[in-house]
Amino acid sequence: MSEYILELRDITKRFSGVTVLEKVTFRLKRGEVHALMGENGAGKSTLMKILMGIYNADEGETVLEGSPVTIRSPKQALENGIAMIHQELNPVLDLSIAENIFLGKEKRNKLGLVRKKEMEEETKKWLKEIGLEVSPGTMMRSLSVAQMQMVEIAKALSWNAKIIIMDEPTASLTVREVEVLFSLIRQLRERDVAIIYISHKMDEIFQIADRVTVLRDGKLIEENPISELNKDLLISMMVGRDIQEIYPKDTVPIGEVALEVKNLNVPGKVKNVSFNVRKGEILGVAGLVGAGRSEMVEAIFGVRRKSSGEIYVNGEKVEITAPQKAVAKKMAFITEDRKVTGLNLIASVRENMTIISIRDLCTARLVSRKKCVKAAEKYISSMKIRTDSPEKLVQYLSGGNQQKIAIAKWLLSEPDIIILDEPTRGIDVGAKRDIYLLIGEFAKAGKAVVMISSEMPEVMGMSDRIMVLADGEVTGFVDRADFDEETIMHMQFGTMKDTTEAEAV
Repeated sequence: MSEYILELRDITKRFSGVTVLEKVTFRLKRGEVHALMGENGAGKSTLMKILMGIYNADEGETVLEGSPVTIRSPKQALENGIAMIHQELNPVLDLSIAENIFLGKEKRNKLGLVRKKEMEEETKKWLKEIGLEVSPGTMMRSLSVAQMQMVEIAKALSWNAKIIIMDEPTASLTVREVEVLFSLIRQLRERDVAIIYISHKMDEIFQIADRVTVLRDGKLIEENPISELNKDLLISMMVGRDIQEIYPKDTVPIGEVALEVKNLNVPGKVKNVSFNVRKGEILGVAGLVGAGRSEMVEAIFGVRRKSSGEIYVNGEKVEITAPQKAVAKKMAFITEDRKVTGLNLIASVRENMTIISIRDLCTARLVSRKKCVKAAEKYISSMKIRTDSPEKLVQYLSGGNQQKIAIAKWLLSEPDIIILDEPTRGIDVGAKRDIYLLIGEFAKAGKAVVMISSEMPEVMGMSDRIMVLADGEVTGFVDRADFDEETIMHMQFGTMKDTTEAEAV
């Protein structure tokens, strides 16, 4: 028996003459969690698409359990025991769990009718195996994202999967849901199921992975046991340079209060929240998923209706009932989901960048294409956005470049108050550093910054002060000199109430 359940040997792939993978070898052992790491554009997705039969390699071979195989479609991959759980889940929402699990392989009688009860009975077995206590007849639409993900794992097991690829599996999960997923991964490992784990979250990699393979610019850099690595070394391997400071936080003068919120309430979401943020200050907002962070800033920006509360901009009380009124007060809001609420993916880089400030880019009341192109090219250059043209559709750019465009469209409006909700979610470590540098520049320019982040190292690394929310309420404020991860975690879980709240407002 071969030491490896899977070997991708010397895989080369070209698109239109451009080499995106060059003689990459990836080896996977039975019952291991193997992290596949690299910046966006490093070749991870292309390599996995070749494994799943979506792309064909130009050179190289796939060896499964010691024997060469040819995989030409995802169905062939499943038949060979290889399943993939994508970052963006795509279940059929109006079918049941059992119908989703047996989609494409329905059990039928001699008349061709679906044997629904038999499918549900077998589904019970798979659901029990993964510890999901729901009825097989439950509609997918009624499940949480975490439950849908577990159904996808059950579906993979129903195909007798020996290899499961997990692409950013925790992107939309709460802390508790991540713990459940990791427990399930460990159970799969004990059953000799091999996991290929793709994630930008360093803490997860060191918590769950056995080995790591790093790709950079379509080439294999290293393959190592996780025990031989640390975060700094892994980052250096991924980006090809040493990063002395992951979070480039400079000390800048803190000015007058730019934004003040008093007793903000959003029914069922936010309770009596009060805080302020000053010019040149980065106020981090920490809290677990569901703590009310996004709902709070949506209410401030006029996206969501508040039931009560007061908002002051530069000491003046303002009524913000719509985003347009927030923009008029020199506020910007980079939303949590760039693909849904931040960008128009089927529009160009230029069109996305200029949408907020389009009235300022007119000549004689007509939109000046020349001005729009000039404005877009300025930010493409200054923000190092990788695109061959301002006319390129945003959907074809990497996550990091998309996020930069989502920020650039607001910078054109020259805001004084910038709200960022999960500004580095789903982007690689190199792009994250670029975003951190931008945030630092905002502070140096005297702008007031509110930054929501679920990543504790990020919120501690970039903030001058942290406000913590739990169940819609402020549980405390912590100054940079007093940052302590354990204390902030207690606040996030609502097990500690800080008494300095009144002083911070």
